[in-house]
Amino acid sequence: MKDEHIKLFKKKCSNEHLERLKTIKNDKVYDFIAKYAELCNPDSIFVRTDSPEDAVYIRKKSLKNGEEKALKTKGHTVHFDGYYDQGRDKFSTKYLLRQDEVLGSDIESIDREVGIKEVHALYKDSMVGREMYVCFFCLGPTDSIFSIPAVQITDSCYVAHSEDLLYRSGYEEFRKIGNSERFFRFVHSAGVMENNVSSDVYNRRVYIDLAEEMVYSMNTQYAGNTVGLKKLAMRLAIKKASEEGWLTEHMFIMGVYGPDDKRLTYFTGSFPSACGKTATAMLEGEKIIGDDIAYLRNIDGKIRTVNVERGIFGIIQDVNEKNDPKIFKALTTPGEVIFSNILVTSENNPRWLGDGRPAPEEGVNFAGKWFPGKKGPDDREVLFAHKNARYTIKLSDLDNCDTNLENKDGVLVSGVIYGGRDSDTSVPVCQSFSWEHGILAQAATIESETTAATLGQEGIRKFNLMANLDFLSIPIGRYIQNNLEIVKDVKNPPLVFHVNYFLRNKEGKYLNGIKDKHVWVKWMEMRVHGEAGEIKTPVGLIPIYEDLTVLFKKILNASYTKEQYEEQFKIRISENLAKIERIKNIYHTKVFDTPHILMKTLDAQKMRLEKCREKHGDYVSPFVLEKG
Repeated sequence: MKDEHIKLFKKKCSNEHLERLKTIKNDKVYDFIAKYAELCNPDSIFVRTDSPEDAVYIRKKSLKNGEEKALKTKGHTVHFDGYYDQGRDKFSTKYLLRQDEVLGSDIESIDREVGIKEVHALYKDSMVGREMYVCFFCLGPTDSIFSIPAVQITDSCYVAHSEDLLYRSGYEEFRKIGNSERFFRFVHSAGVMENNVSSDVYNRRVYIDLAEEMVYSMNTQYAGNTVGLKKLAMRLAIKKASEEGWLTEHMFIMGVYGPDDKRLTYFTGSFPSACGKTATAMLEGEKIIGDDIAYLRNIDGKIRTVNVERGIFGIIQDVNEKNDPKIFKALTTPGEVIFSNILVTSENNPRWLGDGRPAPEEGVNFAGKWFPGKKGPDDREVLFAHKNARYTIKLSDLDNCDTNLENKDGVLVSGVIYGGRDSDTSVPVCQSFSWEHGILAQAATIESETTAATLGQEGIRKFNLMANLDFLSIPIGRYIQNNLEIVKDVKNPPLVFHVNYFLRNKEGKYLNGIKDKHVWVKWMEMRVHGEAGEIKTPVGLIPIYEDLTVLFKKILNASYTKEQYEEQFKIRISENLAKIERIKNIYHTKVFDTPHILMKTLDAQKMRLEKCREKHGDYVSPFVLEKG
């Protein structure tokens, strides 16, 4: 450690915490901490180790300084973000790029030198009167080929507490790596605060420096902008994965039991928001490893994966005893839970939208004292809880958490599921012809229809390849190529499936029941092991009727008619052709590095559809295709 570092740390750290830093023995860590200790100028520095005592200290400090408040149930706390700080700030989240760097026309960026100068000016003395928390974590299980160490600097106990629930402790990991420079860095300050919340939203900044594998966050507390190891680190990891030959994906990881309930088959799944991702990952009777982000590697000719996180930062709206019994149990029994932006009743209990209980008449929420008809500072009516209200828990607190969560070797991926939301095109479940076909014709063509509740106009299709478009830090073409190349030398790649839970009839009625997804997942598990039949269609392989009747009876104790099957699984030729043209137009006009093989694959699918239409008409029954 340099003499100037020791001199600075002695001013800010106790002897105990200085010794904690000295055992790291990493010059890049010292430079990072010293730079922002001097710039942000905190009164003191707390260095977090992996000890439970350090986690307790931060939790208690968050309660003491008012960033969190204790609720009635033991271990439960609530945090409120500012009225205008309730979600990921896409406008203020930008990549710091050199003038010669290009990621894509839709990606927000700022000149690297300009951005750093700007955010450093905001950091100046931002932690005066506060304690700086230096926290060491690990993305992925520790002591693993998947591991990426990460160090977070923050002046927010709420942020540090959230990260403790969401990520593995990494202090010992940093001691092991010595002077290695392979780790991510994050620096955050809540900035100007009023009533314990960030208030200077006009100077909110979230800047991502890919060159330095570092993220800057300022004047915000909302976890999506401040918990650096989540979607912010995901952007860093996508680039790192591209350079090193593996994948960072916006995927859940779940284990699905076979017909005898003894075999457990692992799937990953990537769905845009509001398309059933969490509902699939949390299917009753199955196992969960992760709900959000996965690292995938080709290890000895097999695709293996780990959950980057150990916890869930989940949207709480509509979590109730009927729909999400496992999560609801964790949220209503003693244990460590952070609620954010819900309502707190006079009995000191949390309430949220869609929790299955009678609506409250009063309480306190992110806008202050709440009552029906309450108006916010923007003169809009305030619901009793925010639609983006969240809960933060450890996965290990869920009854259905799989024992392989901390397996440093990860789990074998047998199937990959891509989901979308469309009312008139895709069948409920379809298997691709091959890995290549799945990536190009399914994953790279995902669309999600908007709902009236979100944008005020229903049915607008939003393109979102691999459900990862918002987080890409490399060109789209390179990203697609990476997905194709990961199975190189893999003898039996995972099967690729596409699901659509939102198909409707002409009257607008959903053709799928809410629980039907469990049948589709069980069919996929059987397909992996060659235990279910298929019908070849122009767009992929679909289930045969007889297999589904057995599964509906066994899984849901429900009958499944030929009429239901035919309506759900008929191939809608015109709609599929229209989708191909929409997708091709997007790649032609917005993606400068579209792989030639993508267009070739889409054209081949178009040809199969047109040939099928010539023979069978615009809407083709699966029974007709089954006959050949």
